[in-house]
Amino acid sequence: MIKVEVEYKGKGFHSLKIKGHANCGDYGKDLVCAGVSAVSIGALNAFEDPDDYDINIESGLIECVAKAGSNDHDEVVIETMLIQLKTILASYPQAIEIKERKI
Repeated sequence: MIKVEVEYKGKGFHSLKIKGHANCGDYGKDLVCAGVSAVSIGALNAFEDPDDYDINIESGLIECVAKAGSNDHDEVVIETMLIQLKTILASYPQAIEIKERKI
């Protein structure tokens, strides 16, 4: 299962962690994993200034932490990414879990 954890600090985005595999197909042919990866990495690429974040991408793991808060543009990027991930969740609830919380 892919586990998505998003944390907000105050009124804005603080961190994102996406971990695991969907196991909905053979390695390299898993459309859920491919979709989650494409949506997530595409969102991180859309940040106004990626240097404002500590970003780590490995096999089965995406981590992103805002160094000093996020701007309005990046807030929209994160919210758009979450809408897309929730759309995947609606079709594959056995393969992805999304948790959002305030810290």
